[in-house]
Amino acid sequence: MLRLAANLSFLYQELAFAERFAAAAADGFEGVEFLFPYAHEPEDLRSLLHEHQLQQVLFNAPPGNWEAGERGLACLPGRESEFREGVMEALRWARALQCPRVHVMAGCVPEGLSRKEAQARYVSNLQWAAQQAAATGVTLLMEPINTVDMPGYFLNRQDHAHALLEAIGRPQVKLQLDLYHAHIMEGDGAPHIRQWLPTGRVEHFQIAGVPGRHEPVQGELNGASLLHLIDEVAATCGWRGWVGCEYRPAAGAVPGGTRSGLGWAQPWLIRNESPGAA
Repeated sequence: MLRLAANLSFLYQELAFAERFAAAAADGFEGVEFLFPYAHEPEDLRSLLHEHQLQQVLFNAPPGNWEAGERGLACLPGRESEFREGVMEALRWARALQCPRVHVMAGCVPEGLSRKEAQARYVSNLQWAAQQAAATGVTLLMEPINTVDMPGYFLNRQDHAHALLEAIGRPQVKLQLDLYHAHIMEGDGAPHIRQWLPTGRVEHFQIAGVPGRHEPVQGELNGASLLHLIDEVAATCGWRGWVGCEYRPAAGAVPGGTRSGLGWAQPWLIRNESPGAA
């Protein structure tokens, strides 16, 4: 059975970051993910995970200058040294948090750089990163991201991602299949689940509703139906992983806003320990 992870960069926005761990555990989550850990002390995050019996399942490697619009360095020629430093930092954090997965963002293709050049650099950088990850047991993830939310992003489609996995040729690199991004770029996520999950290349899922990136209960994407399908296909191929809830609660950053929208997820929130969390 799949497990849901609360994305603490998106959920429980009414709470300070450190308080979101307790809220997620109280709502039944067993795992958490977030964008970046680097503004915090590893000992503090490790303590929060231990206190609330949560598993850190995913975070992103350093993306370059996020405030300036950079969204990863992997496809950018001339940034290899910074890319490598970021990968090594991410692997140190993964060890500290006992996190088995790190998403390595591809980056946006700058004007004047051909996609052929960007792809060659991306493949080379991921091959190097995979060698470093091999000694740690960490799996590196690539994620196709839609061109509406992130114009210019190098990697946008599932078939391109799988072709890149072939070119990289390292078992330490797998796919993060975000059903929100896939739906915007390619439509219904069900065929992607049926086609790609049995390949063994899909390590992690994420989900959000379309449109709006709220709970996957209204609009074009039926989250509960897709989760049932993941469970069904997983039973045939032995996959047992996590689905990250990377959405913005429709209720907004108000007390109880995240909890009020979790009805769709109840079959997979098996802890449900405390009715008193914000």
